[in-house]
Amino acid sequence: MTKQMYPCLWFDGQARAAADFYCTIFPNSKIVSDSGMVVNFELNGQLFMGLNGGDNFQFNEAVSFVIPCKDQEEIDHYWYKLIADGGQESQCGWCKDKFGLSWQVVPTLLGELLSNPENRQRVVQAFMKMKKFDIQALQNA
Repeated sequence: MTKQMYPCLWFDGQARAAADFYCTIFPNSKIVSDSGMVVNFELNGQLFMGLNGGDNFQFNEAVSFVIPCKDQEEIDHYWYKLIADGGQESQCGWCKDKFGLSWQVVPTLLGELLSNPENRQRVVQAFMKMKKFDIQALQNA
């Protein structure tokens, strides 16, 4: 395989609006092409395709995109931008944007915290009560 794989996201006529929305949230992002039916765009250098496929299919939590965040400022940025204008908060760092696409906004530190057997259970109990991750609360657990 000579090219990188990329996701195709099925929208009901809102592929361009979604691509524009995502490009305002993620750095190093741009619209690559727009044929009306298909919008190719990059989010932080990762290629995506938006397809105006109609109302046959809807997004659900079976597929989500993970955003690893280095600090609380990054978590807050992505979380609040993604839930703006009709998005929804969920549990344990999961949220949906206004188009119904699921995201996981996760601190990169989480793996390290969960790898410590002495604190693992307390960290899990702490984040199970959270919607948006709170790094300080996880570190204090």
